[in-house]
Amino acid sequence: MADQSLKNKKIVISAGASGIGLATAKVCLSRGATVYLCDLNERFVNKLKKHPLKNKRLFVSQCDASNEYDVSNFFEEINKKTKKIDALINNVGVAGPTGTLEKLESDDWERTLKINVISHFYFTKLAIPMLKKNKGGSIINLSSGAGIMGFPLRSPYAASKWAVIGMTKTLAMELGKFKIRVNAICPGTIKGDRMVRVIRDKAKFLKVSKKLIEKDFVSMASMNCWIYEEDIAKLCSFLISADGERVSGQTIPVDGNATRMD
Repeated sequence: MADQSLKNKKIVISAGASGIGLATAKVCLSRGATVYLCDLNERFVNKLKKHPLKNKRLFVSQCDASNEYDVSNFFEEINKKTKKIDALINNVGVAGPTGTLEKLESDDWERTLKINVISHFYFTKLAIPMLKKNKGGSIINLSSGAGIMGFPLRSPYAASKWAVIGMTKTLAMELGKFKIRVNAICPGTIKGDRMVRVIRDKAKFLKVSKKLIEKDFVSMASMNCWIYEEDIAKLCSFLISADGERVSGQTIPVDGNATRMD
């Protein structure tokens, strides 16, 4: 019998006040988990604090995931409530700039890597001792289809998401003896606000209509479909649950079978 209950599970989610992070928090809460989430966006954080979703099993903090001091303070808050956790979901990420490499700014490259890769290091370093105290658990890193293919006009994003895969594979090898599972999820074309911005920027760069770019993105998958935030949330829930207790070191696309990213 499937056991995807998350009752009594304690889960940490970065960038959890909107998008995939919020969808994942909702699914985990609905399955009985306690969720500790943070987000940089003050408006989203305050809105969530007033939301009916807010209850005794949801804790919301403002935190800049790319700032080690902020992340440390966030974990100090968590440690006041619990000394061990069952899962960490490294969800934070930015789309980065659009353009050919020789025309991109160094600051944009560095910012993309700082948020998409180094923030994962900050969170994971502090989560591992809490997972060890729990005698096992799950780390889920959000990569991308760009982390297993390439992504023309988005080189810093692709580089960062490939780095996430390397980190995932290595951590799975290091932490297996502690019963800590580490996996990467590679979402395809997510229907949401970030993709709206990506489509806008690509259309502007190529001087074509946004509708043409949107249609092209959807056609990259053989299923010719959008991917929804809840699709990622449900996979996260599975990987945290007892049903996923033998899955580790894997790169799992949720992309409708994307065959290209050009």
